[in-house]
Amino acid sequence: MNSEAWRRIAAWLVDWLCFLAWLVVLAAIGIPLYLAGVTTGWSAATTNVVSALLTAVPLTTFLAVLESGPRQATIGKRALGLQVVGARDGGRLTFARALLRNALKVALPWTIGHAAAIGLVGSTTVEPGLIVLTAAAYVLPIAWVVTLFAGAGRTPYDRAGGATVVRARDTAGREKIR
Repeated sequence: MNSEAWRRIAAWLVDWLCFLAWLVVLAAIGIPLYLAGVTTGWSAATTNVVSALLTAVPLTTFLAVLESGPRQATIGKRALGLQVVGARDGGRLTFARALLRNALKVALPWTIGHAAAIGLVGSTTVEPGLIVLTAAAYVLPIAWVVTLFAGAGRTPYDRAGGATVVRARDTAGREKIR
């Protein structure tokens, strides 16, 4: 078994637990607004844009800030002793590269999944495009996980961002012991 892949999955689960706190805050605000009729008449497109601006964009940006920051790791990666580094030089990722990496890892599947869910809610017929969207919402995250266990364990979003995930090192370059 690939222990590094499992370590990355565990780190991602920690990050998602943190993100759930943000979703709870949004729900505490959004549910009363919905019940008060504030969102009545919103189109699916409007709902998806607002959702992306309140969920996928902040999460993606937050993760990119952490991965391009001095510790080069999200909360989950820090907890599991991992860092995100440049694949070529082992140095710190730029914010732009970390943002691209997280946009592909988080924002793309999240937005596709949300668009599929909104399209399915209240729909009496399921259009072929909605089936494709729903399938993509499942296939992308599954593909990301499968690629963790294949070859060098670098996912497509790691490759696109020019990144790799490694065990965290101390200031002398030694692997940190947890």
